[in-house]
Amino acid sequence: MGWQNGFAIAGDFMSAASFLGVVGLISLFGVDGFVFAWGGLVAFMAVLLIVAEPLRNVGKYTMADMLAYRHRVRPVTAMAAVSTLVISTFYMIVQMVGAGALVSLLLKNSGVSYSMAVVGVGTLMMVYVVFGGMLATTWVQIVKAALLMSCTVVLTILVLRHFHFSFGALFAAASQVTSHAKGQEVVRDFLQPGLRFKLPYGPFELLSLILVYLFGTAGLPHILSRFYTVPDAKTARISVVWAMALIGAFFIMTSILGLGAATILGPDYIMSHGGTNMSTPLLARFMAGDIFFAFVSAVAFATILAVVAGLTISASTSFAHDFWTNVIHRGVERKAGETVLVARAAAFVVAAASMIVAILLGPAANVTVLATLAMAVGGSANFPVIVLSIFWRRFNTAGALSGLIVGLLSSIGLILISPTVMAIDPPNVAGAVRHLIQAKAWFPLENPAIVSVPLGFLGAWLGTLISRDRSLEAKFDELLVRSNTGLGAEQA
Repeated sequence: MGWQNGFAIAGDFMSAASFLGVVGLISLFGVDGFVFAWGGLVAFMAVLLIVAEPLRNVGKYTMADMLAYRHRVRPVTAMAAVSTLVISTFYMIVQMVGAGALVSLLLKNSGVSYSMAVVGVGTLMMVYVVFGGMLATTWVQIVKAALLMSCTVVLTILVLRHFHFSFGALFAAASQVTSHAKGQEVVRDFLQPGLRFKLPYGPFELLSLILVYLFGTAGLPHILSRFYTVPDAKTARISVVWAMALIGAFFIMTSILGLGAATILGPDYIMSHGGTNMSTPLLARFMAGDIFFAFVSAVAFATILAVVAGLTISASTSFAHDFWTNVIHRGVERKAGETVLVARAAAFVVAAASMIVAILLGPAANVTVLATLAMAVGGSANFPVIVLSIFWRRFNTAGALSGLIVGLLSSIGLILISPTVMAIDPPNVAGAVRHLIQAKAWFPLENPAIVSVPLGFLGAWLGTLISRDRSLEAKFDELLVRSNTGLGAEQA
C-alpha cells in the first residue's frame, strides 16, 4: 500500500543524519542549520515530479534496470552498479559514525569505546540483513518511522512546554544564546544567518546545499529502490506524498528541537558532552530524565540500524543483480542461489569498508554534513543520467557512461580536497597521513554539488554529442510510452 511504502521511504530518509546531526547543527549555528532540515522536504519534489513514476514503470529491481532499458546493457549496468556501491558506502559511513558516537556515550561507563561500538553495530546489521532480506527491512523502516515520529513529537512538546508553548519566548531565547570562545563570553543571535554560511564562500555553500537537496535525493539508490516494492506507478506517487508529509512534519519539529537545545543546554554543554551528534539525546535527558534519554537513544539506535539495513540491501542487490548477473554472466544465473550468495558477500564487504572509514573519521564528524556528501555524489552521477534517459531522445550509452563517470569522479575528488576532509582531526590516523589530511583545503567549499552537478550534466551532454546510435534513439518512443502509461511494466 502507498502509505506503508511512504513510511518506509521516510524511514530510509530520516536517518541518523536527520535525528542527530540536523538538531546538532541548529543547536550550534541557529537558522543556518535550518537549510539542512527544510531541504529534506524540498528534496522529494524532484522525486515526485520526475523520478518516481518512470522508475516504477520502466525498471524492475534497481536504477540500472531503467538505464539499461534504452542503453547498452553491460557497460551502463556496470557503471550504475559502481555508482550505487560508492553512494551506499558513503551513506553507511554516516550511520556508523552516528551509531558509534551514540553507543559509546550510552556505555561509556562500561568501557565500550567508539571503535568497539562501530564494529558491534556494523556486525549486528550485517547479520540482520543477510538473513532478513527486503521484507524484514521494509517493516523495520515502517516501525522505526512511527517510533521516530512519536518520539520527536513528545520531545517537541516538552521543549515548547519549557517555553510555556510560546514561540515568541523560544525565539527570544534563541536571539540571546551564550557561549564561550577563546575564554570570553559571547552572546549570539541564533535567528540571524551567517553563523555557518560566512562570507566569502557562504552564498556558494548555500547554493551547493540547495542543489544537493533538489537533485541528490533523486539519485540515492536506496530511496529509488523503494519504488520497485509497489504494484504500480500510482502507488509510487502516493508513497512519495506520504513520505513528504512525514518528512516535512519531522523536520519542522527538528528545527524546534535544535533551537531548544541551543537555548536550554547551550552550545558549550553540547560540545563538551559528545558533540553535535548528541544534541537530541542530551536534550531528552535534561527535559525528562534518564528514562526518556534511554528511550530517545533506543529510537536513534533503531533509526541507524534500519537505515543501514536499507543501504546494505540496496548495495548488495545492485552488485549481485546488476554487476554479477547482468554484466559478468549476461543475465543468466549459472547456479541456483548464486545471486543471493553474491549479494550476501557484497553486504559484508560494504559494511566492513564503512566501519573502517567511520573508525578513522571518529565521532566528531557531524553526520548531517557527511550525509549531504553522499547526496552530492548521487546528484552528480545518477540524477543527470536518469533525467536525460527519460527526456532526451538523442541521449545514448556514451552519454550515460560519461555522465556517470564524470559525476562520480568530480564529486568524490572535490570532497577529498574540501575542508570536510582536509580540516578534520582524525583520532585514529597518525604521522604523515594526519599531516596530509590536515593540509589546507584545495577546494574551499564543504559540499561540491555547485561544481560537480553541472559537471555531471556536462559530461553526459558531451558524451552524447561525440557519438550517435540511431537504434538506441528508436527505443526512446517505447520508453516514453511505457514511463507514462506503465504498459508492459509487469513483464520488465
